[in-house]
Amino acid sequence: MGRLRRVRRTIRFAAVALVVAAVATELAKPEAERSWQGRVLGVVPYDFRPPTWERIRAAYWNPESDRLFTDRVFGVGWAVNLHRAKILLDSAFDRLMGGNPPPLSIRMSRRAPGSGIRPGEGRD
Repeated sequence: MGRLRRVRRTIRFAAVALVVAAVATELAKPEAERSWQGRVLGVVPYDFRPPTWERIRAAYWNPESDRLFTDRVFGVGWAVNLHRAKILLDSAFDRLMGGNPPPLSIRMSRRAPGSGIRPGEGRD
């Protein structure tokens, strides 16, 4: 239990440190040059602009992108492109199941009222 608690505390500390570093980076710039988006240490993306539906869709459902991890819409870190994740999971499932078998054809029929045919019997 103590080890798990230390890991959580370390992750929480790192997240807070990244937010503080991102805000400090923006506040260090002259007011006219502040964009409130960029990268902490050139690696971790941040964006503190109000989110828009276009940016939300581009981050979380973008069929045109091959990236699994995209820049987050608001805050520090990455988002997951769910469209790309779906494609990767489908591909992994197909490989695991041995390819893509042809779909089964299921014929459903209804008995006509008054036809006198019981289920399971065929016409002669």
